[in-house]
Amino acid sequence: MELDVRHLRVLCAIADTGSLRKAALQLGMTQPSLTTQLHRIERAIGGSLFTREQTGSRPTALGHSVLSRARPVIAEMAALVSAARQEARETAGSGRHRRLRIGSVGSRAVAAWLRRVHERLPDTDTTIHVDISASALLRMVAADQLDVAFVYESEGFPLRVPPDAEHRVLMAREPQFVALSAGHPAAARPVVHLADLAGDTWMVDPTADHEYAAMRRVFSEAGLNPRVVQVRDNATAAELVASGEAVRHCQPTSLPGPGTVVRPVHGDPLAVRLLFTWRPRVLSPPALDALYADLRAAYLDLAKVNPAYLAWLARHEPVLLDRDQDRAQDRVQDRQDRVQDRV
Repeated sequence: MELDVRHLRVLCAIADTGSLRKAALQLGMTQPSLTTQLHRIERAIGGSLFTREQTGSRPTALGHSVLSRARPVIAEMAALVSAARQEARETAGSGRHRRLRIGSVGSRAVAAWLRRVHERLPDTDTTIHVDISASALLRMVAADQLDVAFVYESEGFPLRVPPDAEHRVLMAREPQFVALSAGHPAAARPVVHLADLAGDTWMVDPTADHEYAAMRRVFSEAGLNPRVVQVRDNATAAELVASGEAVRHCQPTSLPGPGTVVRPVHGDPLAVRLLFTWRPRVLSPPALDALYADLRAAYLDLAKVNPAYLAWLARHEPVLLDRDQDRAQDRVQDRQDRVQDRV
C-alpha cells in the first residue's frame, strides 16, 4: 500500500487527540475502521507508530519521526489547494457571486451576526457551519474550508491555533453563568457561589473541547468535588436542569428556558476567551474589520438583553460598551448627514 495525504491526516488526528475513539469521531469514521487503517499504515511503513495505553494512544519514537515529516506535507497540500481555489475564484469571471464561509461554535450571537452580514452584503453567497468543537473549526479554517470562524477556548486550556491562521480577541475573559432550576434554593439569589452548588450534579458536553477538564480544574481550585456527568443532547440537558436533577454552566447571553433561571457565579471562576479567527490573504483587511464589527455588534446586542451580564460588562469591560455607544452615535450622525445631503 502506498501512503498518501489521507493516511498522514489519520496519523496526525490520532496524535492530536491522543485517542483512537476521538480521532475516529474527528475523521467521521468508526473506531474499528480507524484501527484497521492504522494497522495498514504501520504495515506499509514497517513499524509501530503508536503505543496503546489505558490513558490513550501515544506516538512511538518512529511515530514522532513520521509525524514531524507528515505535518509539513499536509500544510503544503492545504496551501496548494488554497492557492488553486483562490486562483480559480479570481479567474472565474466578474459575473460570479462572491462567497463567504463562516464557522462558529454554538452561540445565540450567530443568527444576529448572519443577519448583519446579509444586510451589508446582500449579493454575497454566505454559508454557516456550526460545530461544538472549536478545534474542528480551526482545522477547517487552516484547510481553506472556512474563511472565518468564531470560537472560544476554555480558561487554562489554550487552543492550538494553526500557525497560518490569525485571530482577534472579542472577549479576553467571558464569564460563564450557571443555569439551574427555578425551584433550586440558590435560584432566589442574584449571584450564586460555587459552594451553593457543590451538592448538585453538573453537566458538560463531551464533544466540547476541554470542557470537562476545565470544570474539574475550577472545582479542584475551589476545594469541591461535585458529580459531573456528560450529556450531548441539549434538549435532554434543558429538561434535567428544569427538573432540578442537574445544573450546568452557560453563556452569559443565554436566555433561561422554561422552569429555569440563569445566574452569575461569584468571582467568575468559570470563563472562556472569545476569538474571531481567519486565514490570511483570503479576505481583505477592510472586509475582515467589517465582519468583526458585525460580530461584535451582534454580541453586544445580546449582552444588553441580560441585565446581570450588562452590569458585569459595565464593571469589567466599560471600554467595550463605550465603543459600542460611539459607533451607534456615528451611525445616527451618518443617517442625519445623508438626509441633509438629499435636502
